Amino acid sequence: MGDVLAGIHATWEFDTDSVLIRFERGIRTPKLFQSLRERRVPHAALSSVTLTPGKRGTVVLRAVPRPGADPLVEAAAGQLKDGCDPYRLVLPAEREMLAEYYADELRARLGPDAAEPAERFLVAAPEAPLRFKAYDGRAGFDGHRVSFRWFWTGASTAKWKAGDQTFPVTELSGVEWRSPEAFEGYLRLVPRGLEASVPGPGAGEGPARSSGPDLVAEPDAARGPQPMAGRPTRADQDPAAVVFGLGYGPVHESLPFAAAVLESVRRNHSAAVVPAAVLAGAGRRDPADIAERIRHLGELHRAGLVTDDEFSSKKAQLLAEL
Repeated sequence: MGDVLAGIHATWEFDTDSVLIRFERGIRTPKLFQSLRERRVPHAALSSVTLTPGKRGTVVLRAVPRPGADPLVEAAAGQLKDGCDPYRLVLPAEREMLAEYYADELRARLGPDAAEPAERFLVAAPEAPLRFKAYDGRAGFDGHRVSFRWFWTGASTAKWKAGDQTFPVTELSGVEWRSPEAFEGYLRLVPRGLEASVPGPGAGEGPARSSGPDLVAEPDAARGPQPMAGRPTRADQDPAAVVFGLGYGPVHESLPFAAAVLESVRRNHSAAVVPAAVLAGAGRRDPADIAERIRHLGELHRAGLVTDDEFSSKKAQLLAEL
């Protein structure tokens, strides 16, 4: 389309295959938007487009991302308030007809799989290095590993005994972010092999820090899945987690951090699994089998699960077996 639609706090630039969202840096702009700066959203990452009345003489154009397409949305897990939703463009009501035009244009460009969850992330995650200050420690991510450095004024005895922590993304299976705007927010890493032990959203609750008031823990039924033996239930006791507090771990710092870690974990997991699947049965030299495996490799490449370099390298290896 090649057009620009300027709204409140953001401007959308419409390209033939994507929408470039540029966020303003004004004092009234939500800090999350200022932190993100800009995001390119492929049409393939969208499931629908809506236009609804807003508050105080405005209309809201919203592009709805497909589940699994955006690491930021996946990490947020529905916890973002409307005002911090990066897919909402607020416009004056007098621009409703123009907004409707662009909404129709975007709907016409939605892909055939718009109603289906995305198989991989299609929107780029915030770039590392990233860091933020939590209540009980400082969290850092360099693109390859996550580090937690504890504060003696906030960290629990359990964390001090465990010592500062470093987690290579190759040893993680995911990350859980609970908004600092909710009760007892935290960022929690999920080591491989403990996927089933991740506590539910209420898991960070309970008597958290000695300096705060006594809190009453929720019943187990309200907490969701409980951790396996050796996995602390509360985030303030878990060396694989940092907890938030007033002024600690704000959304605009901790959420991009969680999204970047999640994207890196998924990418490394795919890189480790896909080549192994492609090369399964490499000792066999039947030409028909080699041809079938090359065809399958091509499908993975077209789906974006194998990079150009991986495709060329693995194809050469398969051809060498003939």
